[in-house]
Amino acid sequence: MHSHLDETTMAVEAPKKFNAPQTGRRLCLMGGLAALAGAAVVARLIPSAQSAPAQSSQPAQDPTVDIEEFSAAGKSQGIVHAPRVVKSDAEWRAQLPASSYRVARQEGTEAAFSGEYAEARADGIYRCICCGTALFDSKTKFDSGTGWPSFWQPISPHNVVKSTDFSYGMRREAISCRRCDAHLGHVFADGQKPTGLLYCMISVALHFVPRE
Repeated sequence: MHSHLDETTMAVEAPKKFNAPQTGRRLCLMGGLAALAGAAVVARLIPSAQSAPAQSSQPAQDPTVDIEEFSAAGKSQGIVHAPRVVKSDAEWRAQLPASSYRVARQEGTEAAFSGEYAEARADGIYRCICCGTALFDSKTKFDSGTGWPSFWQPISPHNVVKSTDFSYGMRREAISCRRCDAHLGHVFADGQKPTGLLYCMISVALHFVPRE
């Protein structure tokens, strides 16, 4: 049995499934490996760093947000003005599994091909692990070969936020939940039609709900 690293390497070197540059997929892989390696170093050298809340340089946010609600069938219920979900670090720790807390609240990652939803095929809606906001529909999910769950668009542009991420010596576009600011993954410009985008998400930041 191959290790996650071996499987990831094989996935990157496999023949292209789409006629598109591999830059985004390599960045997705490199970013994931760099984040995992960086977390391991920090854990060894500065154990207390894992208990420190993620720092944000963003300005103060509005107490409410406009998001699009969706039924269990994936049907839009319209735009609603909802309170932003804000909790203390201790509250997030108590609510979330350790792996989800590390990703969603501290911008961590998971090893390629290790996530629950990396190769999932079930029909349904992927919601935020922190606040339940609808984020992605399985109808837009595709096999990117990266080892992370991948989509060609979010369920609604109202429900996610894009920001520039310069971590680990790379420039990437990070994706977060609009309602609770949970880190979800990154988006790249070499995905599948019709958008040509690759939303490379992280399983532990998502909660899958079968379509009803």
